[in-house]
Amino acid sequence: MAFKDLRAFVDALRERGELKEIDAEVDRDLEITEIADRVVKAGGPALLFNKVKECRFPLLINAFAGYDRMAFALGEEGGRLGLDRIAGEIADLIDVSSYVGFAGKLQAIPKLARLACVLPLPSPFGAPCQEVVEDEVDLDAIPVLKCWPGDGGRFLTLPLVFTKEPDGGRQNVGMYRMQVYDKRTTGMHWHLHKDGRAIWEKWRERGSRTPGGGRMPVSVALGCDPAMIYAATAPLPPFIDEAMFAGFLRKAPIERTKCLTNDIMVPARAEFVLEGYIDTDEPLREEGPFGDHTGYYSLKGPYPVFHIEKITRKKNPIYNCTIVGKPPMEDCFLGKATERLFLPLLKMVVPEIVDMNFPLEGVFHNCALVSIRKKYPGQARKVMHALWGLGQMMYTKMIVIVDEKVDVQDISTVAWKVFNNIDAARDVIVVDGPLDALDHSSPLPHFGHKMGIDATKKWPEEGHTREWPDDIEMSADIRALVDGRWSEYGF
Repeated sequence: MAFKDLRAFVDALRERGELKEIDAEVDRDLEITEIADRVVKAGGPALLFNKVKECRFPLLINAFAGYDRMAFALGEEGGRLGLDRIAGEIADLIDVSSYVGFAGKLQAIPKLARLACVLPLPSPFGAPCQEVVEDEVDLDAIPVLKCWPGDGGRFLTLPLVFTKEPDGGRQNVGMYRMQVYDKRTTGMHWHLHKDGRAIWEKWRERGSRTPGGGRMPVSVALGCDPAMIYAATAPLPPFIDEAMFAGFLRKAPIERTKCLTNDIMVPARAEFVLEGYIDTDEPLREEGPFGDHTGYYSLKGPYPVFHIEKITRKKNPIYNCTIVGKPPMEDCFLGKATERLFLPLLKMVVPEIVDMNFPLEGVFHNCALVSIRKKYPGQARKVMHALWGLGQMMYTKMIVIVDEKVDVQDISTVAWKVFNNIDAARDVIVVDGPLDALDHSSPLPHFGHKMGIDATKKWPEEGHTREWPDDIEMSADIRALVDGRWSEYGF
């Protein structure tokens, strides 16, 4: 099921009984966070606040909070199994071995036909996101949250930030928090390793050669359809357009429209669009602190300033946002979608991988549990280093490798294997390299140490000449006997 816009998703959640509408007046400073935090940790519904104090628009939060709701947002049922079905479609599409030879090409036609509907298209019915044009920019009218007591201010927490390389280069969209400084300006928190930062660097270099050439156009969409929101968070390779990926997920193309003040193409059915620029010659401005997804406050730091020239919106828009903090939070389930959907791509590069689990407590980049088909000595270490060399996997502070029969989704079993199977001197390795900008534990920013734990069964070729004991398991005939008599025992 493809949701054409955010409101269609809200209507579907309401019909499923997964939306709680709150008509009591609430404050955007801290109160909404406390409500949403309690609800998400209790496994509760999406929340629509219809009356936010001193604001003109309703606020949606917790829309992706939960495995079932996350899968539903991407058009599937069944929670994790639904996400795995989407992953299966991705794996099927990239199985290039089936395209070899004439028969293979014929067999591939249905798969390739799926791609015909993923390319973004110009909106054929005008742009709903431009129904209202506001030249008098006033961010205070939008219910932007102050999430936590120590935050440096109010933050846009679910913005789709569209940038474009100089001189007609490629367009990119990413999700970066934005601190509201006043009615017309915000911070732009893109980290050292992010695509938005790389494009900003190109504009800054252009400005150093051409007076005025460093004025970088930026547009920010708020409240898009679920697939587009997710795609903005996904760790896609640079050559894959996020709108195309969203079209693949929703099985229908994303409709786009050109902004009024620049050449950036944005989703035509977004609730709000903020159009503006960043001047790369302008001094950076202090941003933060911010209660982050690590469960700690990220520190203050210097970041570019986004100047808003115009706001366009629907006639009756909904402001969509999220909060982050101690897990589990709504963003954890966006991260879980990435874990499942991108597993086929990891398997292409590291084919011995069976499954992977990023525990919620690891906040995405602090821990990865990986099962492998072990075929030769030292293979677990090879997998660790391969993963640390792949895109955002370079941030992973701890990688735990277990044998293929271990279910990495069962953290208790993984812990049992780790606690029993390792010899610390032999099976634990420490390497240094890049770390996420939000990591507070390293003595240096962006750089520190990572640990790999090999909890697989050790072979004589790996120096373990003692006999390795078998797991304790009941014999199959006794299990079958007890299965057949279970009701006799009174259970």
